[in-house]
Amino acid sequence: MSDDPAELADQLSAVLRHLVLLLRRTVAGQPVTSQQYSVLGSLERGPRRMTSLAEEHAVQLPTMTVQINRLQDAGLVARGSDPGDARVRTVELTGEGRERLLAVRRARNAHLERELAALTEQERDALAIALPALAKLGLG
Repeated sequence: MSDDPAELADQLSAVLRHLVLLLRRTVAGQPVTSQQYSVLGSLERGPRRMTSLAEEHAVQLPTMTVQINRLQDAGLVARGSDPGDARVRTVELTGEGRERLLAVRRARNAHLERELAALTEQERDALAIALPALAKLGLG
């Protein structure tokens, strides 16, 4: 393993891509896309402004509006108003949206658990040690 940040970034990017694809396969073929599940996860802590969601997911507001419309049509989100500014529209999870998000999370975790079980105890320990550093990425 290298101490060179550029080399480490390249290796980490490749591994993260693989992990994202691994987790996306758990929802393949469902009517809700991985990106839409990601939006549902962003709403887990409560209502959010559309502009905030678009920024978090690095998409333009019209793109996020399309995603939210589809999720609303599926009964997974509901629109509301910001109590501080009635002109601002917010989006929040419905009960069904929360249930669907939890079901997908359980499926992803079960899949990941099977993958982790195939590792050695030392490899799992190494991952556990790396988690706090990985959690810091993008927060600074």
